[in-house]
Amino acid sequence: MAERLLLRQIIRRWQADAAAPTCKLILTKSVYEQKCWYTAASDGENYDKEKNNQWLILPPFNPAPDASSIGKKLYGRPDETNATALKWILKCCPHLPRSLVQKLFRLRQVRKECSSAGSKDQRPRRVGAKDLMDVGDRICLPKSVDDTSHPTAEENQSFSSEEERRFVQSLDLYKDSAIIVINKPPGMPVQGGVGIRRSLDELAAKYLRYDCMEPPRLVHRLDRDSSGILVMGRTQLSTTVLHSVFREKTIGASNDILGSKRILHKKYWALVIGSPRRRQGSVSVPLIKVVVDNGKSERITVADNSNRLSGQHAVTGYRVIASSPSGYTWLELSPLTGRKHQLRVHCAEVLGTPIVGDYKYGRQAHKKLGHYLESSSDHLKLGDMPSKVEKDTDLESGSISDEQFSLHLHCKEMVVPDISVVLQNGNISDVDSARIRDIVLRAPLPAHMQRSWDLLSSNHSFR
Repeated sequence: MAERLLLRQIIRRWQADAAAPTCKLILTKSVYEQKCWYTAASDGENYDKEKNNQWLILPPFNPAPDASSIGKKLYGRPDETNATALKWILKCCPHLPRSLVQKLFRLRQVRKECSSAGSKDQRPRRVGAKDLMDVGDRICLPKSVDDTSHPTAEENQSFSSEEERRFVQSLDLYKDSAIIVINKPPGMPVQGGVGIRRSLDELAAKYLRYDCMEPPRLVHRLDRDSSGILVMGRTQLSTTVLHSVFREKTIGASNDILGSKRILHKKYWALVIGSPRRRQGSVSVPLIKVVVDNGKSERITVADNSNRLSGQHAVTGYRVIASSPSGYTWLELSPLTGRKHQLRVHCAEVLGTPIVGDYKYGRQAHKKLGHYLESSSDHLKLGDMPSKVEKDTDLESGSISDEQFSLHLHCKEMVVPDISVVLQNGNISDVDSARIRDIVLRAPLPAHMQRSWDLLSSNHSFR
């Protein structure tokens, strides 16, 4: 109970922090210079003094074998030496947040000096995140990324309590020299963004380092309102390997590669409204992002014939765990690809069984049930929660017995390769997937989903 009360306090602080108009990037110069590998332009042949003061210039691109090749080797596919501008920046500057680098690309503030330039004084040109690098190319970043702002004492102390440290560490499910796995509670944002001052990756960097010099890094994402297994790399090298493993899984399923190995398995549990026509099967339809509300928001939907070619292929396996005459069904979902909102859209728009608590994609189904048409996180944001609701808030709230549902989607099981053995051997170029053991990870249901399960099973309504 103490852990639940602490989590409730943490989430309330996040909601209050969300009211802040801006989100500051805290990047101290001393840490940056230690962990971000760059060189300042020093030869006046290419840039004048003004340019030297304006740009940070990364080392020339060198396609040396790196950890990302492990994922391809584990899946039995050939490695490629080409790298994108985004990948090269993240490799040279592991301390820069990926979100910050992507924002620089969106703002068109990244330049590339081509090694094949005809004249020595040719100016660097704008480059896209997915543009390929040639040997000798140099990336130029705006020197403003080196601007420093030190955190205030209040910011340093607000999330430094011993109670909070114990709670965050209690989320651990598994850890070795390469990865750390936590059971993400619902309502916790995984990654910082607009309106989010504190996120799970930030708390992990503060409390889950243990004996490791580097902070844990995100490998994949979970929606804020969902819960379950979240894998993080404990080093830059292990994170790159895991990124490659997750990416190759999606590539193999999307391209329908025959005989493609499956070294990564994920199983979600979801409580849905209604029941699919078949007790088990698979969904294989492309998804596409559309803009709604005059550009104010966006959502994912199934691609129709007119835009099928521009959609992202998405594959989900499913089977019925238990169903109830009251109109609810427990499903086990196995995503073979990793698209945004894939499970939620496939359940709502293809199977016709929206997930309980998913007011974004199951609005009409919830409206028929007479429930609030907003997610629990939307209801709590900006710290404007009424005092009575605030007092009654409990982590168990949101079950099917409550007036408002929380999202019933939980990553319950995952099988990942034990990459720690590969990294300890140090021979990345000689990887045999057949000799790498599997790590089986399991996470218990969150309180509101467990309560829904208990309510349905106590009524003997499962079949």
